[in-house]
Amino acid sequence: MGCGHWGRGHGGRGRQWGPPGGQGACLSRGGVSARGRGRGLDVAPPPRKQAMIASNVLAFLGGALLGGAKLGPSYVLIIIGRFILGAYSGLASGLVPMYVGEIAPTRLRGALGTVHQLAIVTGILVAQVLGLEELLGSAGRWPLLLGLGLVPAALQALLLPLCPESPRFLLGRGRGAQARHGLSRLVGAEAAGAALEALGAELRGPAPRVGLLQLCCSRRYRQPLMVAVGLQLCQQLSGINAIFYYSTAIFERAGLSRPAYATIGAGAINVAATVLSLFLVERAGRRTLQLLGLLGMLGCAIALTVALNLQGRPGAGVAGLLAVLGFVAFFEVGPGPIPWFLGAELFAQGPRPAAMALAGAANWAANFAVGMAFPAVQRALGPFVFLLFGALLGGFALFTSLRLPETRGRPSARGGAAPPGPPPCCCCRGGAVRTRPAPSCGAWGRGAATRSPTEGDPPPRKKMGGGGQVRAPPPKINGEGGPQMSPPPQKIK
Repeated sequence: MGCGHWGRGHGGRGRQWGPPGGQGACLSRGGVSARGRGRGLDVAPPPRKQAMIASNVLAFLGGALLGGAKLGPSYVLIIIGRFILGAYSGLASGLVPMYVGEIAPTRLRGALGTVHQLAIVTGILVAQVLGLEELLGSAGRWPLLLGLGLVPAALQALLLPLCPESPRFLLGRGRGAQARHGLSRLVGAEAAGAALEALGAELRGPAPRVGLLQLCCSRRYRQPLMVAVGLQLCQQLSGINAIFYYSTAIFERAGLSRPAYATIGAGAINVAATVLSLFLVERAGRRTLQLLGLLGMLGCAIALTVALNLQGRPGAGVAGLLAVLGFVAFFEVGPGPIPWFLGAELFAQGPRPAAMALAGAANWAANFAVGMAFPAVQRALGPFVFLLFGALLGGFALFTSLRLPETRGRPSARGGAAPPGPPPCCCCRGGAVRTRPAPSCGAWGRGAATRSPTEGDPPPRKKMGGGGQVRAPPPKINGEGGPQMSPPPQKIK
């Protein structure tokens, strides 16, 4: 791992289109505090590793309550344990991708971000297999199944203290010596100095905090925030959790005799497709995989609708199974892993925690809404229920093609960098992406103003006629921007 991947191209502003970065979370050391001067609610995240270690306590507590549910009022302990584990899952889903994204080199940031999703789907598959009645899914062994969540919590408690703190976070807090020590553990002592200089050039000093109210009210962050939240809503409103929550019932309606094993097959395809995405995300790009996944899911939703309408006829069960497997596979190619790390790539160090906390809240809210509403919607629409998800998938595919920028290989955002622009359009000549879009495109859509200059950037430079040399603009006189001279003194009559 060479130091050149830590901020490749950080000195060339003209080559940078979008400011990538890591992932944020809603956990804060001091909670949410009101601050003056228009900052609004200020989210102050603690060090990444410390936050993950602290949140791991919730995993131990929730797992212990679930594993010991038979020792007391079972339903009460299960509800409390699930509530605690839900809080832990919300924290981990933000903290883990944020930490991984901040320690990953630029060329591997997408692949390592996909590992987060790979761990999730692997855990789902293991739980599905162990939940079979022949293993731990029986009336006498279910507490052991619920208590197995203590195993990964114990592994994290043992291994996480051995990991370095995020150098990007430390440098953003002005702790350069600790950041250098962490980089020496990640890239080696010889490359740590150059990597630290690259990070310093990207951050350009301590990263300013951006509160939630400032983030939501600022036009500067409106478009990237819309994209980050839209990606998370796309992930959940695609219908994937309707498949996983009610897959057994769906396979029964399709006519399969062993629906539990078909559910496990869907979980295996889930893992295999995530591995495929891990290898493709740095080659094909985020935007390409997201579009491919959405369009593929749309086709599978239509095929599943046809299979459900042919219930009872020969081949309907097999067709339904293939449609579900394809739906899951296309989800893990793009819409599954990409929103967790691409949304964070749209924001600089300062607004990243608040932005990703808001995007994560949208994800879990949509997850809850789909899980609660799907049975009623299924009763109302019958076998046409997945046409509703197909319509949503078509809308999200259009949203992706119009609004989602490509962040593959982009260096991490400078401390006050403005958000990136939308995908390049026909006014980008020669295949090269312009730093500023043409007037017909706007900065983040038609009619938008050009993006704000980066905080700490050098003053703009203008070309002189003829020689190709550049010079700084003339100093302002009398508060005006032009080079005019002061008026001569008037004579007194």
